[in-house]
Amino acid sequence: MGFFDFLSSIAPYEDDAKTITRMNLRHEMILEPLKPEITGRRVLDLAAHDGRWAYAFAAAGAREVIGIEGRAELIERFRDFPDDAARGRVTMVQDDIFDGLEKLVARGESFDVIGVLGIFYHIMDHFRLLRLAAALRPKLMIVDGEFAARPGAVILMSRERTDKDLNAIPQIAGQVRAVVGIPSPKALESMADALDLSFDWLDWEEIPEEYRSPIADYYRVGEKRRGTCLLRERT
Repeated sequence: MGFFDFLSSIAPYEDDAKTITRMNLRHEMILEPLKPEITGRRVLDLAAHDGRWAYAFAAAGAREVIGIEGRAELIERFRDFPDDAARGRVTMVQDDIFDGLEKLVARGESFDVIGVLGIFYHIMDHFRLLRLAAALRPKLMIVDGEFAARPGAVILMSRERTDKDLNAIPQIAGQVRAVVGIPSPKALESMADALDLSFDWLDWEEIPEEYRSPIADYYRVGEKRRGTCLLRERT
């Protein structure tokens, strides 16, 4: 049994047991240990997709979760999630994440926790995102995504189709392939340091080898590998 097992009754997860297993493993590794920092807190989930992580934050005890997502059809799917107290604490907002962040900053809003889950390698303005997020005064930012396997502070440029809902949304009207950047771990650390944030990488080696197949990208050997970094205010 895992937290995301409920997805098995929601399209398009009904025939995708591997994705659900993957989500469960990521939830256990990323969110479960952070429950003390989430409970009773206000959370912002960037590029919230269909609200699956926003819902997980709420179920972990967040008092309020705002999810920003650019695709209306994904937000619509959130209506199929369990109609319970956790879903009631989630508000999904359709907006570009940068526009949404700037509006929140302009209103003087603040959040205790900000989720940057699966979006940091689908953008080009990485420092802008972190700078705007830091302006919301979070105590914790969770950055999970692909990182370039490079020794220095570099960003590996690429392009990806915008018609896939796990990819970047169009950056300009009618754009078929968006320009994105995959930062190296040192690049993220350099940006965090410039914002006076500490960084702590999760150790995915804690997962036994026999359970790693659905999360193989966290162990990939090649030009990029997935990872998770926790950014916190320096004390």
